[in-house]
Amino acid sequence: MATREFSRRTERIEELITRIESSGDPAMRAVASELLQAVVELHGVALERICQELVEQPGGQDAIDRLAEDELVAGVLSLHGIHPQALEARVASALEEARPYLQSHGGDVELASIRDGVVRLRLHGACGHCSGSAQTMKSTVEEAIYRVAPEVLSIITEEVAAPTHSGLVALQVS
Repeated sequence: MATREFSRRTERIEELITRIESSGDPAMRAVASELLQAVVELHGVALERICQELVEQPGGQDAIDRLAEDELVAGVLSLHGIHPQALEARVASALEEARPYLQSHGGDVELASIRDGVVRLRLHGACGHCSGSAQTMKSTVEEAIYRVAPEVLSIITEEVAAPTHSGLVALQVS
């Protein structure tokens, strides 16, 4: 439910931004863009103060951690850079969530790096009999990451081919 609500609201925001950007009046586009940025910054500062006040109260960090388990709240905190859990931990958690599905299709994923909002991954293997399995694996991983870390700017995947077996057995000569 929360994911659907968050998606619906972000889609509406994107729709409104598109309408503003397609406006024929460049001055009005600039004003609207500046207004949007000012509102986002205001909300970010207010949320940061709320979180800081909570942290200073007994059990406050636990309350923030529980709030961050809600996908809608987590998405907003992430977009403002104040999510209580580090980006690396959230991405690792997303990969663990996706891993059983990937493995059931003969694949796996490895985190290569996270830098400047860009997540680099290595996708291993894929089921040979599934058409488009590499794309399905990539989509599964991307969805899991963006769900817990909407502030990620992009995800770059490198496909690592599964080792091939020739059917021959290597013998050691002594």
